[in-house]
Amino acid sequence: MRTSKRRVSGTLFGCCLLAASLLAQQDGVAPAPTDDPEKHHLLDWTIENQKKSDAALDLYERIERVESRKTARDPQPAEVRVFRVVPAGTGVDRILLGPEAKPVNGAAYRAELQKLTKALEWASQQGRPQREAYEKIAKKRKERTELIEATHTAFLYTWLADEPRGDRILSKFRMEPNPAYKPTSRVTSIFAKVRGYVWIDKPTGQLARVDAEITDDISIGGFLAKVYKGSHFMQERYEVEPGLWLPSFSQYDFDGRKFFLGFSVHERTFYGNYRRIGPPKEALPIIRAELDKMTSVGADP
Repeated sequence: MRTSKRRVSGTLFGCCLLAASLLAQQDGVAPAPTDDPEKHHLLDWTIENQKKSDAALDLYERIERVESRKTARDPQPAEVRVFRVVPAGTGVDRILLGPEAKPVNGAAYRAELQKLTKALEWASQQGRPQREAYEKIAKKRKERTELIEATHTAFLYTWLADEPRGDRILSKFRMEPNPAYKPTSRVTSIFAKVRGYVWIDKPTGQLARVDAEITDDISIGGFLAKVYKGSHFMQERYEVEPGLWLPSFSQYDFDGRKFFLGFSVHERTFYGNYRRIGPPKEALPIIRAELDKMTSVGADP
């Protein structure tokens, strides 16, 4: 049920991204128009930070460790998968690794890099298929931005406390649906069924943590699928380089049904080893050099 998970988690996370922006600006009160230029500037700056973080995921490769459980309460995962995740312009390439985040088989790993090279070569070209693929991506990004902007009036925010995390002090806020909000689409109607908490690093206007829960059943794709009340999403974000905060941990606990079959998604994902690889034209020589090095030293990477 990965499609439903992506749609719902994207909505929850979209809510929280803008919540970060509003909280940094509003200091714990319900969002409202303001003529204060400084507050306008801070809001714009915070939203741009979130856009920058989102866009960076298309430029940074990373290692993802995905732990799957049968239920949220299981102390040990039923399955653990580790991937090298590499942006490839019009998609993301996920190369399966061993438990220690190392390739298990040199020949198989080389074959995966060769496939990645071909994908990057294709994405670097400027033909009609490439334009159409990038247009689809641009449309999705636009929809995500509009979703974030819609939450400007969809939630009310209340400051609760300042809490330490490492050498930083994060401001914790509760976010609740705004009863006066009028949904503009089926997707934004979900906002009325989401509540939770966000932690903000206010000096930088960055979202540090999200913890959101679905308070009523949500239908997806008309009535083809449903995510049940009590489903939960959490994410931690840290600064990976100055001015850029990216996920370090996500947890999904979704239960629901697709058609007439029930499903459960209980995953914890750990993110690390971020490295800027750039758009396809920049990433291509990096991957080619890696392949050349493997060829020169033998089969093992």
